[in-house]
Amino acid sequence: MIVCVAANPSIDKLFEVERLSVGAIHRPLSFVQVAGGKGLNVARAAHALGAEVTATGILAGHAGRWIDETLHDDGVDAVFTWVGGETRASLSVAARRGIGLTEFYEAGPDVGEQGWRDLEKLVEELLRRAAWVTISGNVPPGSPIVGYARIVRAAHDAGVPVALDARDEALELAVAEGPDVVKVNAEEAGTLLGVSIASASAARDAAVAIRGSLRIGGSAVVTRGAEGAAVALPDGRVLWGRPSAEGAYPVGSGDAFLAGLVTGLERGEGWEEATRLAFGAAAANAEVPGAGRLDPVRARTLASVSELSLVPST
Repeated sequence: MIVCVAANPSIDKLFEVERLSVGAIHRPLSFVQVAGGKGLNVARAAHALGAEVTATGILAGHAGRWIDETLHDDGVDAVFTWVGGETRASLSVAARRGIGLTEFYEAGPDVGEQGWRDLEKLVEELLRRAAWVTISGNVPPGSPIVGYARIVRAAHDAGVPVALDARDEALELAVAEGPDVVKVNAEEAGTLLGVSIASASAARDAAVAIRGSLRIGGSAVVTRGAEGAAVALPDGRVLWGRPSAEGAYPVGSGDAFLAGLVTGLERGEGWEEATRLAFGAAAANAEVPGAGRLDPVRARTLASVSELSLVPST
């Protein structure tokens, strides 16, 4: 089972408009909303790919109840802790013409130290049945900045590998605990390493540097959107790949990438095959409105034709 930790969930809404104009009234051509936040996107995508998944995190209020019910309606097993307040919402506006995608992200409710400890206790219980743990997204307001680091440590104490996708100081502190996989985008990797990552070669160097900071057997992924991603493998090799298709709905593709990678690894597939599935899932996600939603057959098809090659690991 893959346990997907979503500490800061969200109702993710996608509006599609012909053109986005500042100060104007817009009537969307289409609208979709999902139980989101990065961790729940990972859970939904991994479930679609056939993995046994349990999502967990912290919910609040009416929005939290909607998320809980929607996940179960989608067939995704989930168990949450609860705090006061209201779970946040996020809005993406996709313009068919003009500036592309515009995104708005609310802050989540203040979970407090006790709210975070409740989550840690729940995760520790789920670790008894877990084969992998994914940790995705920002830590919520009021949580300890070392919160993700503590979850990584608990997972390792239980003998469960961890895949981490976070940012800023929470990422830095959790990386110091040696997660088994770190997947970050170029901006997040640049902040972690204190460098600018403006090219494929810089992404490759960043992936190698992050892998070098992990314990033996660790792997690091640095993504650059539709341009592709560098994957520094545990054996010292570095892969560069890119999706074989580019869809109109890229929100959540990074989460689908992580879902595909961990799903492949959890099934015992080799790193190259798991990485291909990651690219296939990311591309399939971008073809469907709503983050973390994908056609598993399409993901497998795109995985089989993903561009993947070894690159020098200087």
